[in-house]
Amino acid sequence: MKILAVIPARGGSKGVPRKNIKLLGNKPLIEFTIDSAKNATLLTEIVVSTDDDEIAIAAELAGCKPPFIRPTNLAQDHSTSIEVVQHAVEFFEKQNSFFDAVCLLQPTSPFRENGFIDKAIEKFIESDADSLISVLPVPHQYNPHWIFEENNGTLKIATGEEKIISRRQDLPNAFHRDGSIYITKIQTLKNGSFFGNKIAYIESNANFYVNIDTITDWENAEKILTII
Repeated sequence: MKILAVIPARGGSKGVPRKNIKLLGNKPLIEFTIDSAKNATLLTEIVVSTDDDEIAIAAELAGCKPPFIRPTNLAQDHSTSIEVVQHAVEFFEKQNSFFDAVCLLQPTSPFRENGFIDKAIEKFIESDADSLISVLPVPHQYNPHWIFEENNGTLKIATGEEKIISRRQDLPNAFHRDGSIYITKIQTLKNGSFFGNKIAYIESNANFYVNIDTITDWENAEKILTII
């Protein structure tokens, strides 16, 4: 299976200004994800999609020179990941380079265990799913079967069930996306979805989890870096 890795890195980050090239430890944030992608053996091609010249230079120094600069209209606060990935796919297809799937690797989740990307790709291929996402378990107190939504001044169970599950042991497993990896079939993307109808998953190592959006997240990343 031919898989294109897309690393999206726009210049206009708000919560942590210039975070993609801000030094985390001794290297720019984006370099952590580039290194993880380069260490994977099952990725066919790696591309950094950026609108920013400084980020492009940092990516090139890390061994992943961007083949294009992302259009400004795809680097706004309202721009979506699927638009960015579709643009990268279209770029390569215009060069007569075609892929079966895309692997989205966000620099804001810099820490991945060695071999994690390859394990995710292997599971994706074996599952024959439309997509695969990396996840972490939801603590039982936040399980959707124990979550309530407001309903005209009263509460209803978020799942729509009539009766609440009373015992923790009877709760089904629940997971949340951790942002580390998304893999999607090209046809699913062309149908306008990142996920499709059949979604496979791989569980991440919680010790590596951080999704950098704020200064507090950045400080947590610095702490994680000292122990991994």
